[in-house]
Amino acid sequence: MKIIVPATSANLGPGFDSIGLAVTKYLEISIIEASKSWEVMHDLIDIPTDETNLLIQIALKVNKNLKPHRLKMTSDIPLARGLGSSSSVIVAGIELANQLGAMSLSLDEKMRLASLFEGHPDNVAPAIFGNLVIASANDYFYGYTVSSFPACRLLAFIPNYELKTSDSRSSLPETLHYSQAVAASAIANVVVSSLMKGDLVAAGKAMSSDLFHEPYRQKLVPEFQKIKEVAKQYGAYTTYLSGAGPTIMTILDDKNAEEMKQAIDELELNGETVILDVDTKGLQVI
Repeated sequence: MKIIVPATSANLGPGFDSIGLAVTKYLEISIIEASKSWEVMHDLIDIPTDETNLLIQIALKVNKNLKPHRLKMTSDIPLARGLGSSSSVIVAGIELANQLGAMSLSLDEKMRLASLFEGHPDNVAPAIFGNLVIASANDYFYGYTVSSFPACRLLAFIPNYELKTSDSRSSLPETLHYSQAVAASAIANVVVSSLMKGDLVAAGKAMSSDLFHEPYRQKLVPEFQKIKEVAKQYGAYTTYLSGAGPTIMTILDDKNAEEMKQAIDELELNGETVILDVDTKGLQVI
């Protein structure tokens, strides 16, 4: 049995902690056989191979009576880069418990558990459902919508350095002035309505006008402004920080994706540029 979970790109500008998109990088967990103790085989750096692995910790939180198994973990989702690496493991851990414990969890139950473990739904939701997910999971309101995303390509610049979510969040203000919060919310509303209409031009303009987090986090990602300038030359809809960063995501037409990738590569920045698509399947069990 194999569990497959896509990477995710969160926030999309002003959709802070509430909007996420599934993208075509993947975590795969193969369930090999029952064992005397938990074993997670992988070639990842600084990731535990025993029951202290986050995958197993999450699975045991969901079902403490699971019998140990030998597993194989493979992933092309880079760690601490703003592409939902921890969220993919959380979703995989819940599904691991669901399968090994024959729990028959619904998608909504998986969503609630994942949001609880992660603390916010913007990455875990698209990892479960695929596509574009707009979600709220807090003390005030719980709910989500899953929608298709307008036709496009995604160009991700993935820096070679990590940026932990905790460090990125520490750059944010503790409060926003009421009028600024209202303005930021209005921009986010335009993003959502434009995406629902399939209007990437309007959505892109609103994404680029975020007031919630990008103005504060940009200084942590020195490549951001350079890539935004290149993106303008190729008619991109928008360039935004993926999640907490440092990955920089550009949304553009397919016809310009290869040329823009080459232009960024020629800048010889400290990172890798990859062309991605929207994942439409989400969590899969094969």
